[in-house]
Amino acid sequence: MAASLAVLALAMPAVAQDYPESDRPIRMTINDWTGQELTTRLMGGVLEEMGYTVEYVQADYLAQFTGLESGDLTVGMEIWETTGKDALEAAVETGNVVALGETGMEAIEEWWYPTYVKEECPGLPDWEALNECAEMFASPMTSPNGRYLGGPVTWGGFDEERVEALGLDFDVVHAGTDAALMAEVRSAIQREEPIIAWVYAPHWAPIQYDGEWVEFPEYTDACYEDPSWGPNPDMTHDCGKPRGWIKPAAWAGGRDVWPAAYTAIENFTIDNEQMGRLIGQVDVDGMPIQAAVDQWLQENEDTWQSWIPQN
Repeated sequence: MAASLAVLALAMPAVAQDYPESDRPIRMTINDWTGQELTTRLMGGVLEEMGYTVEYVQADYLAQFTGLESGDLTVGMEIWETTGKDALEAAVETGNVVALGETGMEAIEEWWYPTYVKEECPGLPDWEALNECAEMFASPMTSPNGRYLGGPVTWGGFDEERVEALGLDFDVVHAGTDAALMAEVRSAIQREEPIIAWVYAPHWAPIQYDGEWVEFPEYTDACYEDPSWGPNPDMTHDCGKPRGWIKPAAWAGGRDVWPAAYTAIENFTIDNEQMGRLIGQVDVDGMPIQAAVDQWLQENEDTWQSWIPQN
């Protein structure tokens, strides 16, 4: 990384700067999926270019808010509206956490299947077709119910509540890690076996594979809050997941300690296509994460330089 930083430093415009304002380390969280680590290390590399000391701290996706509220952690780069909206809003209400703009990525996390599945379950993507085809997705562990391969438990997502509220003849089986989830999706597709799983965007899988997301009743806030909303009058979560923004969340007190860094994080932007390709370089092509980060920074100088506040 030191060599690449030296190359990047030569490319930086010679401008007066008032940063770094503090030598205290900015502690950035690393969650348990490749895209989030890429986003974090991209931003971290730029912050290092600005002269800040950056520390990377492994943290659970939802549990990280405790550290962000206390200031023990500084910033989490990817809070997804699909699964983290409630946690982010609750943290912001404490006054100890702020959302730093949006990343430019648009989040989708939903039940997904390869299109060849429709040969045996032509009612898809309508969610009401799932029960008619549940047995084709069954495993020895779940039979006669279908198996839905969910993400790691730490990701949230309310899939068990969704199954119950919509009366789906499926059992949720959580993958232990993002890598395990995607390895099983890839293996099933290579063998053209039925699979229905948590697939998300931005990611390489919906770029590389031909598939569709199940169309559940469209999410509204009322679906998660008001049992009378939706097809099940007695239960919440009788709809799909929300779709929308991906935001960085940060310790509110950090804006006084590292104001230029917070501005740079607010200016961070990348789209789903770029991020999906980056994730594919790591997960599919086997490129080390830091090598993918260094390459992107070298090839996109105009982009990341625009994030840095100019004085």
